[in-house]
Amino acid sequence: MRKLGLWMALPILIFCSSTVYGQLNRKAIKKNNRHIANFRGKKQGFGKDKIYSMIGFSLNALNYYGDLSPLPQRVSTDISFTRPGFGFSFLHRFGPRYTLQGQFMWGTLRGSDESAHANDENGKYRHQRNLSFRNQIKELSVVAYFDLFENMSTYISRVKWTPYIYVGVAGFLHNPQAKAPTTFLDGTPNPSAGKWINLHDLGTEGQYSTLASTDVNYGIKPYSLAQVAIPFGIGARLRLNEVIDVWGDIGFRYTFTDYLDDVSANYVDLAKLKTPLAQAMSYRSNELFNGNPPNGVPSSLPGVNVLPGYGSEYKDNIRGDKGSRDIYMVTSVRITYILGATFHKAKFR
Repeated sequence: MRKLGLWMALPILIFCSSTVYGQLNRKAIKKNNRHIANFRGKKQGFGKDKIYSMIGFSLNALNYYGDLSPLPQRVSTDISFTRPGFGFSFLHRFGPRYTLQGQFMWGTLRGSDESAHANDENGKYRHQRNLSFRNQIKELSVVAYFDLFENMSTYISRVKWTPYIYVGVAGFLHNPQAKAPTTFLDGTPNPSAGKWINLHDLGTEGQYSTLASTDVNYGIKPYSLAQVAIPFGIGARLRLNEVIDVWGDIGFRYTFTDYLDDVSANYVDLAKLKTPLAQAMSYRSNELFNGNPPNGVPSSLPGVNVLPGYGSEYKDNIRGDKGSRDIYMVTSVRITYILGATFHKAKFR
């Protein structure tokens, strides 16, 4: 009977053992599958198979910070003056976190004293200045990107997304313009009325005038239309598929000029400006009062009165803040495509 009981128990023990082994084996298979799904390649080094290049196209939004901003602060801008731009770029990834980009960007900046805040204590004075501008920017830049999430794999196994920071150097061409008024300061018709005028060529702060050593703007020189800027910012990159990424970032260009808006120093003696057009573009407060400013004071031009504190040579008649530099902000959405993806895919699969 004892032997019979052992023979009857043996199938039960075999069944239970196989059941337990099957469950453990299924768990091991699932765990192994998870490891395979998350596999990112070898992490011992960053070889040539993990270095690749990209081309990109970006749509940008540009904003201006300077003397014609809503508030006299560095972070003040008028969103309604946001203007579009675009860029073409070539990028090269050469490390687990590092990408270098060369880019050409074109865009427009706008600003106006119309945006001056009425509740700001200086707002009404800046509004009465009545200056405005646009400036088309043509920029070439070299920027280094630093990813916060490391990727030691080939492009095909790159991270799904990563935030990044960037910094670089840029050179750009600019040329501030403003629309010409309907009349000159003496009331005679202006044949250039309504046209966009290059302000640099006029010397609105006396750059091409003969100034006395006692003049506030004495020694002023024409500003360069070729300038340098420092780009910096933050963003994030999202992998769409094996070869396409979408980048979104916001950054600033710190420039070394105060003349993106053609405004920096004091008002100059209007009679020393070379042409009636230069005079009309330098001082525009009278346009708010149809040529008859309240409590107007005589200017250096015969028969032309100007608003007190504006349009005449005096140390306190400030046209702009020459102690600061202009800045522009660039918000970008970029699509990049990995070059040579078919070759790499066939070679390293």
